[in-house]
Amino acid sequence: MALIFIASAQSDAGIPLAVSDKSLHIAAYFGLAVLLVRALSGGWRVRLTVRAALGAMLIALAYGISDEVHQLFVPGRTADVYDLYADATGAALGVAVCWAWGIISVRSHV
Repeated sequence: MALIFIASAQSDAGIPLAVSDKSLHIAAYFGLAVLLVRALSGGWRVRLTVRAALGAMLIALAYGISDEVHQLFVPGRTADVYDLYADATGAALGVAVCWAWGIISVRSHV
């Protein structure tokens, strides 16, 4: 969350023209969701529960909203609902990958 905050606080994001800012949002919130899932689940080797998955999504989305509001106060930055959509997409992908990983790892140990 600190890295996202620091990146959002920059007036000039310095993103190369060939890179979509939406892909960076997806990547950042994918990583955030994976870390949140693991924190809420109690570790890397614990199977993901619906409660932890929903909790990770809600926390990531709440942080995405706060990040967009934060950008309203940064010169040269704006809040964008499409950035929030990208944040939600990244978080959902992160949760889905953790969910799939839990299924695969449990089946491989049986």
